Amino acid sequence: MTDVSKPSTRVTRLDEKQSTSRERLDDLLDTIPLATVALVRDGHPVAFPIGFGRVGDELVIHGSTGSPWLRALAEGAPAAVSVTALDGVVVARSSFESSFRYRSATLFGTFEVIADDAKRGYLDALTDRFIPGRTAELRASTRKELAATLALALAIGDDNWSLKLSEGWPDDADEDIAAGGWAGVVPLTTQYGAPLTAPDVAAGTPLPPSVRGMTGELRNTRAR
Repeated sequence: MTDVSKPSTRVTRLDEKQSTSRERLDDLLDTIPLATVALVRDGHPVAFPIGFGRVGDELVIHGSTGSPWLRALAEGAPAAVSVTALDGVVVARSSFESSFRYRSATLFGTFEVIADDAKRGYLDALTDRFIPGRTAELRASTRKELAATLALALAIGDDNWSLKLSEGWPDDADEDIAAGGWAGVVPLTTQYGAPLTAPDVAAGTPLPPSVRGMTGELRNTRAR
């Protein structure tokens, strides 16, 4: 019988694209702010998108204490976390060989509840992951806000993750290459746009440094 708590992390399809580089894993987790968390709750498979941040050797998420699926994770439900970056469209000479450049990771395990005395530090770290430098510009979270927030951490170990990197060129058949026609890669990036000021902000209020710093490509996302 398969031990569901220790799923295989070996890539079986296009296994040459698997990477065991922890540096490349961390780079991906530090680039993309959105993950999909999958688990089984009430006998049914479910998946939810959620913002996350890597804090050292932990993948950290947070949300309302009233969330049924966060409570299921807090109670020890095994989870799979998927994070993917699309870096380009691979335009081949055939539809069969056309694909994407991407970086994709899946992490497996169980989340641990972050203790109350450590929660504030983790939540501040998450805020600064999403908006670097923002916590220095904000008031401290209130006790009520902290009490309403459930923060969870998934340890990033040596053997509970799988990373797949697709960074190549079109792999066209010889006869398609000989027939001619263009092939290549169209880079794909996610960029910050111009900040939109909320209607209840007083006229003349300057943009804070943290917002001014959110320019260019999202967290240095880049096509490879």
